[in-house]
Amino acid sequence: MADFNRFKTAFKGDLVTPTDDGYEAAILRWARNASKRASVVAYVKDADDVALAITYARSAGLDIAIHSGGHNPSGASSTEGGLVIDLSRHIKHVNVDTEKKLAYVGGGANWGMFDQGTVKHGLAGVAGTVHHTGVGGLVLGGGYGWLSARHGLAIDNLVEATVVTANGSILKASDKENPDLFWGIRGGGCNFGVVTEFVMKVYPQRTRIYGGVVIYSPNQLEGIAKFMDNWWPRATENEGIAIIFARGPDGSPNVACFVVYNGSEEEGRAAYKPLLDLGPIVDTSKEMDYAELNVITNPLAERGLNYYFKGALLSRDKPSSDLNIDKYNEIMELTKDKGHKTACVLEYIPQKHINNVPEGVTPFRRDLPGNIIINCQWKENEPETAVSARQVARGVADLFINEAGYGNYTSDVDALPTQPGSPSLDKAQILFRENYPRLQAIKKKYDPDMIFNKWYNITPA
Repeated sequence: MADFNRFKTAFKGDLVTPTDDGYEAAILRWARNASKRASVVAYVKDADDVALAITYARSAGLDIAIHSGGHNPSGASSTEGGLVIDLSRHIKHVNVDTEKKLAYVGGGANWGMFDQGTVKHGLAGVAGTVHHTGVGGLVLGGGYGWLSARHGLAIDNLVEATVVTANGSILKASDKENPDLFWGIRGGGCNFGVVTEFVMKVYPQRTRIYGGVVIYSPNQLEGIAKFMDNWWPRATENEGIAIIFARGPDGSPNVACFVVYNGSEEEGRAAYKPLLDLGPIVDTSKEMDYAELNVITNPLAERGLNYYFKGALLSRDKPSSDLNIDKYNEIMELTKDKGHKTACVLEYIPQKHINNVPEGVTPFRRDLPGNIIINCQWKENEPETAVSARQVARGVADLFINEAGYGNYTSDVDALPTQPGSPSLDKAQILFRENYPRLQAIKKKYDPDMIFNKWYNITPA
């Protein structure tokens, strides 16, 4: 029988319930529509606290959610009436071993903390492109970033993790210790436990880079597409471009290019000269501190709004297959509803180092051509607006390769939890394909009762 007072006495961190001050802030998420009213929010101080929280929740019959950055509208970091294991208050350290070039990162840290903690040593690692995204969710789901062209995915740079599993065990996961668990968490999400620390490879990194937003009118899209067709096959590991189909603050359609070059402004402007010579409406690109890089896209991810994500894939043909005026006009027609703002972001991050990892080394697919994210945001949390946003996002996705690709870009309605014995379609099986049976065996070993049942939930073998 669960004894909350006994749990509270043994717990070193902070416990917040609905009658406590700070409860509303404790359940609030980056996406307002992802907030749910938990019975208990457990701000854990260490792995032992996590184990206590899991044991208490199980004995009390409470659903469990894990909150690191809470940066996904799926609601996976929230629970209605359950217990939230919240890493974000106390477990957010970033400690760097400069000799071994390793960063020891708390499960509640975000990528801004990671960037600040590493670049002061002249080092950096693959990090999320929005700096207030949590480290935990992004890494466990794969982890693309601007440095992926040079260093691969975040999971390719994970060398060890501390994982608290469903029975309260605190395990090290690496190639040498619990290698099955280590394999599973590198793309398998939060299916196997709570990660309290990630040990990540970091690399020498120049402190100044070139990047920024360059905005064009829609009638310049043909020139952009021509540049991209020439650039994309030969793009180097120093380069990356995200192209956004959206409307400006005044509602007028535009095409924004986020350009990044891991070098000086002179080198960057030379690499992108044909694109810049098209004559943009606005050019904010400049040489900047490396730590500013993952802040560039923050305007698309303002905290406190309502969000819906939908992922799609880049064309396997030339970029002009996606970057054409007919498709652009269809997107503008679909997104003209003023009830929400929609951005269609096509991410051109060179895939060589990502897809050179043999299939099966991790559960993550290694044949993806590149990602598209359709990001809908709106202010008032009205049900009809959420339905409309979902319809818009799906309509835009249908204009591209609309298939399971990058799990971190998919919202809850496209990855509903699969309960034990459920006859419903197993979305995780579609995502993980031939790697799914192995994941099922690992799930059976470490979480047979499916207490970690958010995101793409794996059914035990």
